[in-house]
Amino acid sequence: MGLAGWIGKIGRNRRVMALVALLSTFAGVGLLIDRPKGFVLEWLAIPLLVAGAAVFAWAVWPRSAMPADNRQTLARKLLDAITFQGRLVPFFPAIGAAILVADLAFNLALSASPGIGTEDTIVLLLAGTLLAYGLIPKRFARERDFVLVFSLSLNAILVLPLLVARAALMDYERSVDAYSWVALAPQTSAVLSLLGVSNNVHAVPGSTAPALTFTPPNLGIAVTAVISTACSGLYSFGIFASAFVAFVLTEYERPTRRTWILLVLGFLAAYAANVLRMVIIVLVGYYTDTAQTDLQNMLIAHSYAGWIIFLGWVTLFWGILLKFLKPNSAPALVRPVGVGSDQTNGCRTCGGSLTPAIPATRCVCGAYYHLACASSKGRCLRCDSPVWTKPPPGSHT
Repeated sequence: MGLAGWIGKIGRNRRVMALVALLSTFAGVGLLIDRPKGFVLEWLAIPLLVAGAAVFAWAVWPRSAMPADNRQTLARKLLDAITFQGRLVPFFPAIGAAILVADLAFNLALSASPGIGTEDTIVLLLAGTLLAYGLIPKRFARERDFVLVFSLSLNAILVLPLLVARAALMDYERSVDAYSWVALAPQTSAVLSLLGVSNNVHAVPGSTAPALTFTPPNLGIAVTAVISTACSGLYSFGIFASAFVAFVLTEYERPTRRTWILLVLGFLAAYAANVLRMVIIVLVGYYTDTAQTDLQNMLIAHSYAGWIIFLGWVTLFWGILLKFLKPNSAPALVRPVGVGSDQTNGCRTCGGSLTPAIPATRCVCGAYYHLACASSKGRCLRCDSPVWTKPPPGSHT
């Protein structure tokens, strides 16, 4: 099969296309937020984001007219709560513009080195999402909610703690290094010790971040690596965690045991991948650096290893997730059916009998409705699934 054949085959599989779009988008966001300083790779961020958006649009764009998705997912319930049942949505453009102005003013007034940093990029992403929210057609409500929840989660994980710490310490240049002290440096040190690499974690003068010291056998001198917030992999973790939260909230209508298990497993696995990233960086410096290379191998691993491991982890996790996950919010079709002798129950809305003279529908859960009753209620009274009075285009009855 030639290249054109493979492209056509992938194009017919929306699940594969969605995975390709996710990988491209995550790669772009990862390079944009957690840039490998000093390498031209960061300039691929915008092309990757554009490619991801294009493939995603191709994957989800309806082949024919589709009704708006009115399912009450967890994301929709959350957004309804924080927007006072949608009353704040018309003000999203103004709120987005205010966030944009506030971020720029913060940098000019309080920052010793004004510029668009990592946290500024995250804040501007939220501002742009709010500005564009009302422009997205309602038939893409779930995708629109996914982007908004992702942006909100990213700011809650990566920006809000930093602002709280800076306000509490009255130090507007402060970085949040508590994560490295508590959840990264000790664990990295323990794994390295199990692998036979002697090391110790300690503080260094002039920095609030922990340092890890080890002695590469080929170098012969002790090397100290400071694990600051910027190089801890926290941003990659925040990207994954935010996307995963947005995915679960937009796919599920009710919190179930599966929902919580998915969230916990996703966070734990992303955290493990982050520790693995630091271990690999140190191992590269420990085993490959010499007096001639002068730690260049570890610096290259620092710039690329996190990004590569992040993409590998995303590929594995989301590939499995998209293949085997069957969300409880999948649209249940109410298909028009003929009224047969096996229909022993009446309409669940009005209680009236089902006869061949009155058009009826059946939900996949087994509940029957008169078409008129189904149209008036919109949702199944038994399983609370959306009630469609006719199959969507392209489906089979």
